[in-house]
Amino acid sequence: MTKAADGHQHDRKNAEVPPAQVRDIGRSLLHALRNTGIAVLYQDRDLRILWAQNLPEAWTTANVTGKTDADFLPPSLAEHLRTAKRAVIDTGEPESLEISVPQTGGARWFEVWMDADKNGDGHALGVVTTAVDITEQKRREQTLKALLRELSHRSKNLLAIIQSIATQTGRYSGSIETFLARFRGRLQSLASSQDLVTSSNWRGADLRELVMSQVGRYSADAKHMVVFEGTTRYLNPNAALHIGLALHELAVNSMSYGALMRADGSVTVSANLIHDAQGQPALSLTWMENIQHDRHRTADAKRFGSVALERVVPTSLDGSASLTITDDTLRYELVVPGASFEVD
Repeated sequence: MTKAADGHQHDRKNAEVPPAQVRDIGRSLLHALRNTGIAVLYQDRDLRILWAQNLPEAWTTANVTGKTDADFLPPSLAEHLRTAKRAVIDTGEPESLEISVPQTGGARWFEVWMDADKNGDGHALGVVTTAVDITEQKRREQTLKALLRELSHRSKNLLAIIQSIATQTGRYSGSIETFLARFRGRLQSLASSQDLVTSSNWRGADLRELVMSQVGRYSADAKHMVVFEGTTRYLNPNAALHIGLALHELAVNSMSYGALMRADGSVTVSANLIHDAQGQPALSLTWMENIQHDRHRTADAKRFGSVALERVVPTSLDGSASLTITDDTLRYELVVPGASFEVD
C-alpha cells in the first residue's frame, strides 16, 4: 500500500462517527422535526410501524408503534399507501404521492415520500415514509383555480356585452365615424364601471359612486350638477356594468340636449327600495331632467341610446324600464330585481 493510499485510509477512519454520536445526531434530528410540519415513520417489511415522529393529528393522536396504516387511516387511503409501500419494498425504488385525510373542519392534504431502507446487499429491510402537510398550498391552488374560472366567466360576459354594444351601435350609426365615436364612448363607460368593480375585489359597485363616476366623465362638476336622492345600494358586477352603460347614455344625451349642457343645469337621480308584483324586493332607479325642445327627437328615438335604455339594460338585468320624453322633460325609470344588488 502506498503512503498516499494509507493516508487516505487513515483520514477516512478518523472521519468515521462513533455509534454513540450517531445516536445523538439521530435524536437531535428527530427532535428538530417537532418544530416543522414534517412527519417521519419507519415500517418493517410487514409494514408495521417500528417508530414514528411528529405524526400529524389528522392521522391519529394515539401511539402507532406496532400498528399498520389500516389501524388508524380510512380503509381506501390505507390501501393506497400499502400498495405504494409494497412496491417500494419489492423494487427498492422510491415512490411519492399526495393524499387527503378527512377530518372535522375540512380535509388535510399531505405530500408523501416513501424510500426503501436497504442493507449493504441492497435488500430492503423496511420503508421510511416522510409526509409534509401541504393543506394551505392546496387551498391556495383551489382558490386560484376558482378565481381563474370566475375570471373566465366574467370575461366571457364582458365580451358578450361588448359584442352586443358593437352590434347595436353599428345598427344605429349612419357612418363609420359616428360608429367609432359612439362605440369608443361606450367602451370607456364599461371600463369606468369595471374599474369600480375591480377596486371592490369583484364585489360590485356602490350605486351613488357609479352615478357620479359616469356623469363625472362628462361634467367636471358632477357633485353639484347631480342631485342624488333616496338609498344607495351595492350593485353586483353584472348590474354595475349594465347600469353604468345606461347612465352613460343618459349623460351623453344630457350633454347634447339636457341639463348637463347648461352651466346652471342639474339632473336628479333617485333610488328607492320597492317590491315587485311578486312581493320581492327591487330597486327603482329614476333619472329626471329638463331638456331643450327638439322637434327631431321623436324621429331620433330609435337610436341605440333609447334601445339600450329600454331594452338592452333591463333585459340583461331581468328588470323593466321606461323612457318618457316630452317637450321639456326626460324621465327614465329602471326597476332592478333584488338579485342584482345587496338588499340588506
